Amino acid sequence: MKNHIVSAFRLTLVMLMVVGIYLIIVYGGSKVLPTHGNAEIINYKGQKFYANIGQEFKSEKYFHGRPSSVNYNAAGSGGSNKGPSNKEYLEMVQKRIDTLKLQNPEMENTKVPVELVTASGSGLDPDISEEGALYQAMRIAKMRSLPVEQINTLIKNQTQSPFLGLFGPSKVNVLKLNIALDQLK
Repeated sequence: MKNHIVSAFRLTLVMLMVVGIYLIIVYGGSKVLPTHGNAEIINYKGQKFYANIGQEFKSEKYFHGRPSSVNYNAAGSGGSNKGPSNKEYLEMVQKRIDTLKLQNPEMENTKVPVELVTASGSGLDPDISEEGALYQAMRIAKMRSLPVEQINTLIKNQTQSPFLGLFGPSKVNVLKLNIALDQLK
């Protein structure tokens, strides 16, 4: 019995060291990121928004982000847990595709970017691809009576390159893009 207690105590100490070192590496690594591991808070029109959390934009004059399986509730993030062969999931995705094509009739024959019809694993992804934003550009230009070239330029200016030019795809933060859109003259 004494051997088991000593072995368990040793294992506990080793695991505390391993987990502690892991936490130090993760914390130190987060300080290298552009936001230094903190939330990016944007104050706009007297309201506080978190750029790191997906927001819902329903109006046709704004860019829409990824759908959320948790209604953009940061306190309860999570995915739908439905696989790509689940009939209910496939019906939901097809409904989103149909809605997106109705909202963007000019893009009828264009392939729908996948992030515009599928939720992320957390349900809170604040970014879409540049292609996802360009897919919506004609609708935005029409709704705001702006030239589509001006909207495309705005999208290009708001596109963020991969971290260190290596990690991840190019992306566009939907909240920042919509704020920049509101600030266009």
